[in-house]
Amino acid sequence: MAEKLFAEFPPISTSQWEEVVTKDLKGADYDKKLVWKTQEGIAVRPYYRAEDLSKLNHLSSGPGEFPYVRGNKVSNRWLVRQGYCAWESFEKANAQAVDGLKKGVDSAGFCIDGKKAISVAEMATLLKGIDLAKTEVNFEGCSCATPEIIKSFITYTASTGVKAEEVYASFDFDPLRTLTTTGNFCCPDYLAKLKSCVELVAGYPRIRVIGVEGYAFNDAGSTSVQELGFALAMGSEYMNIMTEMGFAPEEAARRIKFTFAVGANYFMEIAKFRAARMLWANITKEYGSAKECTQKMKIHAVTSQWNQTVYDSYVNMLRDTTEAMSAAIGGVDSLEVLPFDYQYREPGEFSNRVARNVQIILKEESHFDKVTDPAAGSYYVESLTASIAEESWKQFKSVEDKGGYREAFIAGFVQAEVKASSAKRDLNIATRREVILGTNQYPNFGENADKDVTLDVVTRGANVEKSKNPIAEPLEKYRGAQAFEALRFATELSGKNPKAFMLTFGNLAFCRARAQFACNFFAVAGMEVTDNTRFSSVEEGVKAALEAKADIIVACSSDDEYAISVPQIKEFVGNKAIIVVAGEPACKDELIAKGINNFISVKSNVLETLKAYQTQLGIK
Repeated sequence: MAEKLFAEFPPISTSQWEEVVTKDLKGADYDKKLVWKTQEGIAVRPYYRAEDLSKLNHLSSGPGEFPYVRGNKVSNRWLVRQGYCAWESFEKANAQAVDGLKKGVDSAGFCIDGKKAISVAEMATLLKGIDLAKTEVNFEGCSCATPEIIKSFITYTASTGVKAEEVYASFDFDPLRTLTTTGNFCCPDYLAKLKSCVELVAGYPRIRVIGVEGYAFNDAGSTSVQELGFALAMGSEYMNIMTEMGFAPEEAARRIKFTFAVGANYFMEIAKFRAARMLWANITKEYGSAKECTQKMKIHAVTSQWNQTVYDSYVNMLRDTTEAMSAAIGGVDSLEVLPFDYQYREPGEFSNRVARNVQIILKEESHFDKVTDPAAGSYYVESLTASIAEESWKQFKSVEDKGGYREAFIAGFVQAEVKASSAKRDLNIATRREVILGTNQYPNFGENADKDVTLDVVTRGANVEKSKNPIAEPLEKYRGAQAFEALRFATELSGKNPKAFMLTFGNLAFCRARAQFACNFFAVAGMEVTDNTRFSSVEEGVKAALEAKADIIVACSSDDEYAISVPQIKEFVGNKAIIVVAGEPACKDELIAKGINNFISVKSNVLETLKAYQTQLGIK
């Protein structure tokens, strides 16, 4: 049966496929039409075939085998982490954690003030009711007081009777990340404190004390390749520091834990985690780490803050879901899904529950944890894994060639690389080449910001406090949606409620398409938009627009009708409203000569154009 079935479908060579594709393109440029260039500069072809795998070198290993591209273990189990803020109250954070553990969480992350020591009694309060033999605990925000915090944790742990080898914990002491985000190290004696952190956990094989916080690059708008390449450079620097202090390579490697953001590019993120394990395994091996368990990259992932929005924030739930799927398929060790309202208020029970349940659904209903490396063998994902590994390695090497991460950052190399990428992304968002749903495209018409949203949130975000004595320029944390959110928030605060009226006339297909485009365009800035099916004449449309007290009147029709009709609209309206033409008509120069200067189209820089209209309307 199989032989007969496949005999009906003889194999088709790539050259035959390409011949048909080229014919269908009818002379159009293949690369421009079908090859997609990612933010990372990777050229993604329209299709991949089995022959593409023959060029790859990482396919010979299985799950749990060096270089661990297919995962660190022969399973796809990951820990569900949820974060709890302990800054104000250890009791409150403990109560939230204990409640979370009852509802599916198996990894608790406590955000602490790492500049202050935590006593044994306070540690007991924070961890009360948590079985340390069954639950991973993590301390985020570690800084100068980390050695004292670790001492309290070790003392408390010993008092509970749990065996040292059963304790899974992490402390994200990361002076290089502090340098990255504030411009200076957390404390002058950071090297001595780093050494102390490692020495304190010598008897605890599963406690990691050095955190490589790769998500700091994502927070600043980097590409996935930059996030991975720079994180590897930070990890390599820590390996250098610890081995020079006299620690064995195995001991150094087992104390490091990486935290990456999960971006919106679904397949790219899957491939990023696979490439990360492969590259780190080779780095640790070069340092002389011979034990397999110490060559495995410990990865925690957190859904991207850069992708989250303040307006239409429920969409963040959808972003969280696809990002969590990428992380799960990519084989991370633990994952935290940020609540949808994380950016503008302290998440409550509802948002925490939804965030937690995203992962539980992936496990319990979608069975993502039942198959190891489900992306294995995918022509596209395997090729993408190789491409990301290659480009990230180049980024890593460029840092190493400059003397390592510390020297490269102080010299400004890292900042320049990230700024170039973030500037490109910002322009793409401003021109809608990159879409942020509900923000620069398909906004939620008529929505007002949540009562907890402040001007600080939509203009500056939640930046880490900069050092008073910086030795380098820090990376600036922001979100991709911020510029558009500030635009919309300005409209909201102005109290003017500007109205954009769609004056539709002539060709029905053109006027409806352009009206829908223009409605989305102006609603992005929080303006009230009035759509219309089609007016029988320009005079009727102008009359309706003036009766509606429109601030902006958008002419929506075909190019052929603009040359005569738009000057008529201008004559009828006078100075009572701003006249805007939807489209880039062939008669544009002719219209400009008649004093009509406002045009919107898919070529427009939406952000700058809307800022200009706000200025004309007196909105600051």
